[in-house]
Amino acid sequence: MSFKDHFSGHAASYAAYRPQYPDRLFAELAACCAQRRRVWDCATGNGQAARRLARYFEQVVATDASEQQVAAAEPASGVEFRVAPAEESGLADHSVDLITVAQALHWFDIDAFFAEAQRVLAAGGVLAVWSYERCTVNPEIDRIVDAVFDAVEQFWPPERDIVESGYAGIELPFDPLALPAICMEMRWTADEALGYFRTWSASRRYLSAQGSDPFVALEPGLRAAWGSGRRCMRWPLNLLAGRA
Repeated sequence: MSFKDHFSGHAASYAAYRPQYPDRLFAELAACCAQRRRVWDCATGNGQAARRLARYFEQVVATDASEQQVAAAEPASGVEFRVAPAEESGLADHSVDLITVAQALHWFDIDAFFAEAQRVLAAGGVLAVWSYERCTVNPEIDRIVDAVFDAVEQFWPPERDIVESGYAGIELPFDPLALPAICMEMRWTADEALGYFRTWSASRRYLSAQGSDPFVALEPGLRAAWGSGRRCMRWPLNLLAGRA
């Protein structure tokens, strides 16, 4: 099965410059599960969610359709990495207690993935999908980041609209669960922030189409506003969860 692959070509930098989800997110999800035997982290990317989930579940099966992403993922105890598309996991029927999809549902054939989730979730199991909004730092830096976003806006794949909407309009095929608002935070240097911006799918598409780095003109202003230290970057999460 083909898949929308925007990250295999820079899997190493993707692994190095992606924000980390807070432990509170995984504690909340684990608390929703009556059993904590197995979790499927679908479209695991560099495995950042999978490694956190291993603290709460006996086994984590972490799949991604990209061989390069799986190869770049850092091994972790209790985590089994596999290459598999979201719509065909290879997992047994009703064999997992939790399915997680971090910042990736918009790349799927959503109906086919939901059918797969219904097949593999155990009775009472939970499906949780989330995306994150644009990052914020402070008003001065936010204006520069908005300019960064605008510089590559036309190069976002159309699926980005689903993220921008906060997954509005997507209904899980399960009984909805109410979860608290959660925000992701990182204390990053300007180098780390720029590394993150350059992993955006739009940034890579711009570079491929134009043959130049879209951030060269904006980088001096961002560095001047950022300074030499670390600043707190915040991404509110948009989280949907449902129980089988």
